[in-house]
Amino acid sequence: MKQLVILSGKGGTGKTSVVAAFAHLASAGPFAGQVILADADVDAANLELVLHPKRLDTEPFRGGEVAVIDEDQCVQCGDCESICRFDAIVETDAGWIVDPVACEGCAACVHQCPTASIAMQEQTVGEYAYSDSLYGPLHHAHLYPGQESSGKLVTEVRQRACRQALDEQRPLVLIDGPPGIGCPVIAAVSGADLALLVTEPTVAGLQDLRRALQTLRHFGVPALVCINKADVYPVGAQGIDAYCRANGIDTVARVPFDPSVPGAMVAGAAVTAYRPDAPASLALSAVWQQVVAVLAKDLPGAAPAATVGDAARNNPD
Repeated sequence: MKQLVILSGKGGTGKTSVVAAFAHLASAGPFAGQVILADADVDAANLELVLHPKRLDTEPFRGGEVAVIDEDQCVQCGDCESICRFDAIVETDAGWIVDPVACEGCAACVHQCPTASIAMQEQTVGEYAYSDSLYGPLHHAHLYPGQESSGKLVTEVRQRACRQALDEQRPLVLIDGPPGIGCPVIAAVSGADLALLVTEPTVAGLQDLRRALQTLRHFGVPALVCINKADVYPVGAQGIDAYCRANGIDTVARVPFDPSVPGAMVAGAAVTAYRPDAPASLALSAVWQQVVAVLAKDLPGAAPAATVGDAARNNPD
């Protein structure tokens, strides 16, 4: 089993559009009918907008704890408020209460309370879902606004996807990773076989790319780079190419700016399915073939990667 994670140093670079195109292209070729999909961008999970999944199972996700005061047992001494560094304990006309949004779950108040009137309570912070999508099983989740534990939820999504792939002997898990370089990204990339970084030809794009590559290097994950909308600022694209060459990283493609991409988003489709002959579709097809060539090295009897035409024939809709 191989794990391919698609990343970006920041949001808005086109990462999810690339994942949707790959999911469509994977419906033909060596991975046809054998891909497990995972949307690990739990803070803004939007892969389902394109894959139109039918939910088969949902579960609440619990992570983190907040303090809760037992009003009947509390003697209103205020010791808890004095120890709280997050101003999460507030005095009201009814007595001391805990603001669950401000509470960081450190439990200092629990240990400070002289009457054991405070306990830590586990919170429901999100929802995990398992669905059947246009291009295969999809594991995805949604973290509720303002909640933490996104790294834990990413781990849950990824572990379930990998477990299904192992149980059903499927060769590829395709992961839509979170943006940035924080805990959710670490949870998505550690142990992956290959990462494709989607960047854009700007100064900020190069800086974000550097940080993302440093993270991947730390975890020993090989990386490829795809420059999206490369023709919008050719000088910026050249700078990214030069940086990648200097660091021994392959820039596998320059995807041109193409109005077909937002058109596909409006239509709720992968661009390679929406307009197979569009410049972006052809470029992404070339990227997919290069990615498959890397991943398929250790797969027995691997066939050449699918092209846009192959995928279109297998998916007439």
